[in-house]
Amino acid sequence: MTEFFHDCTTNERKREIEELLNNFAQQVGAWRFCLYFLSSTRNDYVMMYSLTVFENLINKMWLGVPSQDKMEIRSCLPKLLLAHHKTLPYFVRNKLCKVIVDIGRQDWPMFYHDFFTNILQLIQSPVTTPLGLIMLKTTSEELACPREDLSVARKEELRKLLLDQVQTVLGLLTGILESVWDKHSVTAATPPPSPTSGESGDLLSNLLQSPSSAKLLNQPIPILDVESEYICSLALECLAHLFSWIPLSASITPSLLTTIFHFARFGCDIRARKMASVNGSSQNCVLGQERGRLGVLAMSCINELMSKNCVPMEFEEYLLRMFQQTFYLLQKITKDNNAHTVKSRLEELDESYIEKFTDFLRLFVSVHLRRIESYSQFPVVEFLTLLFKYTFHQPTHEGYFSCLDIWTLFLDYLTSKIKSRLGDKEAVLNRYEDALVLLLTEVLNRIQFRYNQAQLEELDDETLDDDQQTEWQRYLRQSLEVVAKVMELLPTHAFSTLFPVLQDNLDVYLGLQQFIVTSGSGKLVLFSNLTHFFLTCFFANRLVKVTLYGSQIKLYNIETAVPSVLKPDLIDVHAQSLAALQAYSHWLAQYCSEAHRQNTQQFVTLISTTMDAVTPLISTKVQDKLLLSACHLLVSLATTVRPIFLISIPSVQKVFNRITDASAQRLVDKAQVLVCRALSNILLLPCANLSESEQQWPMRSVNHANLIFALSRDYRNLKPTAVASQRKMPLDDTKVIIHQTLSVLEDIVESVSGESTKSRQICYQSLQESVQVSLALFPAYIHQSDVTDEMLSFFLTLFRGLRVQMGVPFTEQIIQTFLNMFTREQLAESILHEGSTGCRVVEKFLKILQVVVQEPGQVFKPFLPSIISLSMEQVYPIIAERPSPDVKAELFELLFRILHHNWRYFFKSTVLASVQRGAAEEQMENEPQFSAIMQAFGQSFLQPDIHLFKQNLFYLETLNTKQKLYHKKIFRTTMLFQFVNVLLQVLVHKSHDLLQEEIGIAIYNMASVDFDGFFAAFLPEFLTGCDGMDANQKNVLGRNFKMDRDLPSFTQNVHRLVNDLRYYRLCNDSLPPGTVKL
Repeated sequence: MTEFFHDCTTNERKREIEELLNNFAQQVGAWRFCLYFLSSTRNDYVMMYSLTVFENLINKMWLGVPSQDKMEIRSCLPKLLLAHHKTLPYFVRNKLCKVIVDIGRQDWPMFYHDFFTNILQLIQSPVTTPLGLIMLKTTSEELACPREDLSVARKEELRKLLLDQVQTVLGLLTGILESVWDKHSVTAATPPPSPTSGESGDLLSNLLQSPSSAKLLNQPIPILDVESEYICSLALECLAHLFSWIPLSASITPSLLTTIFHFARFGCDIRARKMASVNGSSQNCVLGQERGRLGVLAMSCINELMSKNCVPMEFEEYLLRMFQQTFYLLQKITKDNNAHTVKSRLEELDESYIEKFTDFLRLFVSVHLRRIESYSQFPVVEFLTLLFKYTFHQPTHEGYFSCLDIWTLFLDYLTSKIKSRLGDKEAVLNRYEDALVLLLTEVLNRIQFRYNQAQLEELDDETLDDDQQTEWQRYLRQSLEVVAKVMELLPTHAFSTLFPVLQDNLDVYLGLQQFIVTSGSGKLVLFSNLTHFFLTCFFANRLVKVTLYGSQIKLYNIETAVPSVLKPDLIDVHAQSLAALQAYSHWLAQYCSEAHRQNTQQFVTLISTTMDAVTPLISTKVQDKLLLSACHLLVSLATTVRPIFLISIPSVQKVFNRITDASAQRLVDKAQVLVCRALSNILLLPCANLSESEQQWPMRSVNHANLIFALSRDYRNLKPTAVASQRKMPLDDTKVIIHQTLSVLEDIVESVSGESTKSRQICYQSLQESVQVSLALFPAYIHQSDVTDEMLSFFLTLFRGLRVQMGVPFTEQIIQTFLNMFTREQLAESILHEGSTGCRVVEKFLKILQVVVQEPGQVFKPFLPSIISLSMEQVYPIIAERPSPDVKAELFELLFRILHHNWRYFFKSTVLASVQRGAAEEQMENEPQFSAIMQAFGQSFLQPDIHLFKQNLFYLETLNTKQKLYHKKIFRTTMLFQFVNVLLQVLVHKSHDLLQEEIGIAIYNMASVDFDGFFAAFLPEFLTGCDGMDANQKNVLGRNFKMDRDLPSFTQNVHRLVNDLRYYRLCNDSLPPGTVKL
């Protein structure tokens, strides 16, 4: 063993040793040697190896061990533990405990009747209490939630046996904790007078009804010796694990809860920690840490109880008592009138303790607040006062974020409470108004440099986290989410709090013209980040003025002494003012419809001024951040507001001319796409509140045609012949033209796809020539997968948005071209040789076919045979055996759509016919194709890809819900039990364990078509075909599968069958050869 773990041993030699050791472990009677090694050696490696041999023997071969040997093992190992537990290394001792518990798991109470009584005796004897507690915790871990190497019946039996012992065990643990506390409290009975001794203030008398309990919690905390600390920590660990699985009941007594709370106070006892550090010795410091750890463990116990949502009536009073005691602790932690001392106190506490405490508060608000709020004796408002102090004195940013999450939960709770009981809105808001206003003010102060400069300057605004935001952005976002939720509940209060803040900052910003260099950046950033929360309470004119001002004095071009300090902030403010106006566009749309009747001039001025602020920014000289903000605002005005006069505003015409001018420099891709979308929408989208005759369609149609004509100028000049033969321009240049044009055109089509018929007609008329060019170019680029990918994206968008406008003949021509181009060779080349781009091309092609097969009516039905044939004979064979998931999901979605939307292509029968003949004789057409598709679905369940499995199971279930797939004669007679068999095998092999529930339901839905056949024929046949079990075990499995026909019982039986089948195989695999099974 020492050689195996030595640094110099080669891997080759390690493999040899490993083989030797494994062979030794497999020998009958090897355990006797291991027992000798355990009692004779002091080598850790040898001891651990010997225990592994025992573990393997007990968990895998125990059935085949002679009963005499079992008795010997059961008596020797506990004796060994008792004799050496003080001298063994802790990891060997723990492993030995686990091995003994494993024996109990198999044999208690039938063959090992004193297993549990031994543990109780160990706990009760002072010398072996720690050992007994370790055994108890291991028993709770291994027996309450055992792994799958036990039959379901045994798992249920063990849980029942343990539940019978719970009361005794909890009584013992309570006794241990109480006796330690009492024993050490006596010595500390007369504490020196301290400022904390009069802590039962007015708040406390509210929280704790009986003065005695307040007095009890005010006792000074005893100083424990190392041994007592160790015992208490083990007892609390046991409790935490027991609470994770035992139900809330009277066994959890008030005295136990009070005792746990006594220990929770260790976490917030700073004096003990200070004493430890004052006394200086390292042992004292460790003691201080240990004491803190007791507090953490006690809070873990409390949180385990808190996390249970199902609270019996009789336990509610206990809960109330728990909350009162925890809030006593919360008050103790936050008790001080001087803010700095609260914060320094929190800093001195153990970080894990603060985390546990925050978890408790989160559980209280999310799980129990609705239950407790109705108790008159529980002062919720005072609790919020404490939570407020706790939140705003957190020593770390993470702690502060966690507390903000709790406030968000509380605000969500209030919002849903008001929504569900509208009558109480005033009462609810009156009760919490002061707390909410206080919260709003404090959160706002926290994000302003004038109040919180030191903390804000610590935040990192460069490194991105997993959500692609910096620490600074996260801090703002979480704070503003809380602000927004308070605004929803108290809009007028929020406005009166926020408006002055905005006003002050605007005065600074608008006054920058005179003293541009002297202004600090903080307030501007604050303004910029708050802007979108003033939309409901700020006047558009003022906002437009701010935006125009930014564009006119060109703050984004300013040169400052330190460029990195002010310039990014000025750009940010400008971008945020544009974003604020954009969010305001829904209000502008409303204003537009009213302005139609009155105040027309005022509205026109407002929109024109906005355009004057936006258009100067649409330039290659402006930073991307600003440019994109301006483009987004332009899109919102064109799409949401839609004023008819937009195209006639000079500044908009300037943009139009710039975009259509071939010599002008092109904007960055994203901006170019957005501006083109905005211009297209200005011309295509109908304006609200105008009649059809007032929409100026003829003029808009001409302008749109000119726009598209200009945008696709270079693209339409590409000739398929030039591409195929000697090219006039390099391939890369051609690709750039194709990419730039198609990305713009695709976006224009997408933005109009949900609009009125007239808009789509005009759009298609303008695009017609470009579409025909694309179809002509397609064959020439079939081997350039990146170009094909973009072209198919464009066609997919066309099919989704404009297929009616394209008309049947041209659509047929497109589909036919694609079907001709995607030969088996081409598909194989794309999928197998061109990597992810090639696969994307095939996926897009299949998506287009999905749109085609979903089209109602008879127009595209003639294509069905060739689409099915392409899918099943050309695509499917290429991907069926590939482990990679590429293309599979899209292909199966296409097959599902073919069945779902063209059911009558396979099952012809009319309603009348099925009534006359009865459902049994339904007419079936195209049977081979149907069978092939079903076979493909079945095959997909044998593959490891869990996403595909889930998707396809969902498709089958949908077809059954909508079209009664499982009831169809062909499915029932030839496929049903094949599918059930495959799904059961998947459960047995545990290959898709995450989908256990879905698989169980699918098996039920299939079996329910023919329960008699399932119980009488399928189940016996399935068990007969299962290897690795004898006839008797198969009979037991069959007998245990009850003939229940309701979903919960049936799925429970399925999971029981699967568990026990695996258990029997495990047992049988581990038996020595020649074992006689009774």
